[in-house]
Amino acid sequence: MTATADPNELKGEDWAGEMGRKWLTHIDLFEGMIAPIGDALLARAGIAQGERVIDLGCGGGLTSLAAARATGPEGAVLGLDISPDLIDEARRRATDHPNVSFICADAATVALDDAPYDRLISRFGSMFFADPYAAFTNLHGLIRSGGRIDLAIWAAPRDNPWMMELMGVARSHIDIPSPDPRAPGPFAFADLDYVRDILAHAGFSAPDIEPYQGEQAIGGPGATPDEAADFALASMAIGRALAEAGADTLARAHSDLVSLFGQRHVPGKGVMMANKVWLLSARA
Repeated sequence: MTATADPNELKGEDWAGEMGRKWLTHIDLFEGMIAPIGDALLARAGIAQGERVIDLGCGGGLTSLAAARATGPEGAVLGLDISPDLIDEARRRATDHPNVSFICADAATVALDDAPYDRLISRFGSMFFADPYAAFTNLHGLIRSGGRIDLAIWAAPRDNPWMMELMGVARSHIDIPSPDPRAPGPFAFADLDYVRDILAHAGFSAPDIEPYQGEQAIGGPGATPDEAADFALASMAIGRALAEAGADTLARAHSDLVSLFGQRHVPGKGVMMANKVWLLSARA
């Protein structure tokens, strides 16, 4: 397996650096929080025995391993991520899985010596490209003609109370400017017309999109309100912004988050907050 990118020179929304390390530090909590969405993505994808699959933005590799179980020993899965820290963790987890491999590279430019693959899946790994038109054109070249991609992407923030309510707490303490809705980030693909245009430009066709709505456990299943607040401030961008405003501001925000999460806490399940995701498939 070869890649054109040097992992030491990778760029992105700092997933090659700080964000990747934060995810790794809290990996079990992050994965526990979004595991049901990954399950829904894979169920919809319906990966078949013997297929060769790319897992885009594979993180710690759990979706890659699940896909590998679906492909069986005759298939193969390649996990691709821009974070060297997360790729190291994924490789550690996959020691006993010979049909899974991982590379650290920028998917926007990566060239694979054994392309094309049959399938591409991504659980929240496709929304961070600086130039998504160019990136998806490159991804199209990695998938065989007629092959399928399956993506899980966040719907608009207004449809995701878990984000809106956290941001509401943060904005009660600090000014947070409204971002460019199409800037690289978790909600960059909330506008489905924009996503369809990217896919069409790249050569993908027949997009099929359905909503997934549920609840996710902030800070992982079983977290207390205090634990969920610690997680949110330690792992999410709002935590750094609040910390930069000073210790007193951070402490007040923590108290407000504990209060909010207390209202959303379900004994035995954790701090449960509503989400909305788009599950998208298209053909190369």
